Amino acid sequence: MRGSARGAFWSSFAGWSLDAYDYMIFSFAVTAIAATFGLTRGQTGLIATVTLVVSAFGGMGAGLLADRIGRVRTLMVTIAFYSVFTLLSGFAQSYEQLLFFRALQGLGFGGEWAAGAILVAELADPVQRGRALGWIQSAWAIGWGLANLAFLIVFSLDHDKQAWRWLFWLGILPALLILYVRRTVKEPAVFQETRAAREKLEAGAERARRQPLAEIFSSGLLKTTLFASLLATGAQGGYYSFTTWLPTYLQTSRHLSVTGTGAYLFITIAGAFCGYIVSGYVNDWIGRRGTFAIYAVVSAAMILLLTQLPADTLRIVLPLVTFVLGFAASGIFSGFGSYLAELYPTRSRGAGQGFCYNFGRALGALFPTAIGFLSASAGLGGAIAFGAGAYALCLVALLFLPETKGRELVAVD
Repeated sequence: MRGSARGAFWSSFAGWSLDAYDYMIFSFAVTAIAATFGLTRGQTGLIATVTLVVSAFGGMGAGLLADRIGRVRTLMVTIAFYSVFTLLSGFAQSYEQLLFFRALQGLGFGGEWAAGAILVAELADPVQRGRALGWIQSAWAIGWGLANLAFLIVFSLDHDKQAWRWLFWLGILPALLILYVRRTVKEPAVFQETRAAREKLEAGAERARRQPLAEIFSSGLLKTTLFASLLATGAQGGYYSFTTWLPTYLQTSRHLSVTGTGAYLFITIAGAFCGYIVSGYVNDWIGRRGTFAIYAVVSAAMILLLTQLPADTLRIVLPLVTFVLGFAASGIFSGFGSYLAELYPTRSRGAGQGFCYNFGRALGALFPTAIGFLSASAGLGGAIAFGAGAYALCLVALLFLPETKGRELVAVD
């Protein structure tokens, strides 16, 4: 990799890893937060849903901002945003305050992926774009692992009603990454050339008047936008169904201790890390559509096994089930960075990628709250199983989307 490309890779990798930490610590703190404020499962699920819904707007906004002010500057803004509001979440004195701070944290959380994924996609070799984005996506597992490690350490050193606050206070550390990004990362040449070409167009030209967000809903791109959003909805609805509630499920329904829960979560995270990387290579090998389909089917099957197997049987296969679940449900995301970038022209790539991924996140965000309320009648395991159905949306979307493996990203298209 060239110097700027290498800097962009590591900046996006670190940003996504720390983004994952700042988001995932909530799932570890759910039980302690509920006890602190006297919350029902529906109320705690609503915090996760609000964070994700607002993150959708953050991602859409960051996509538009990336097309306007650049990928690098947008990356710095989003990292600062999610770091500050994660810190403030630790100071919340009421349910309403925590809901407010987590909502604003979502703005940065959603925006960071949009900026970082576009940045790396535009700098990567088309033949290796899938694996490059797969490695970037694997950073989520690193951040998830850091959150799990912090959970085990902090909750062993302090009482629950204070320990969850320390998890959030540690979330300010990603802000230091901004200094590295500012010093080492430059805008991709394809973005600079596209912006220069756009500025040279005549003032009355149609393309000069057209806004990127409006363009992704034009006749030529509307079908792509609708089904790419549906693909993102299915993947994220299924993913957030089990990740938001998995620690609570293992503790309350499978009766594991904090240490036992942490151990199985590390297995899930190890599976996720492997899944992200392998998926990147599979995307470059068999293509985007086939990889999405395989990972969606396996993810749904593992959720059903985790929640529906009898206790005695599950105890034997739980390490394998949690590993494969992490592998598939996480690995499916490695294809999004390259696939969405390849579906849209450079002039509206930020808007297209930011909208589709994050609109899907907004709809997928409804699943954690639905599961929280549904668990009152179906039990937590039965409610989580409901999330497996989200992956059917992925399969439907893939029927209407093209294969883009190896597509060049050109400056003016």
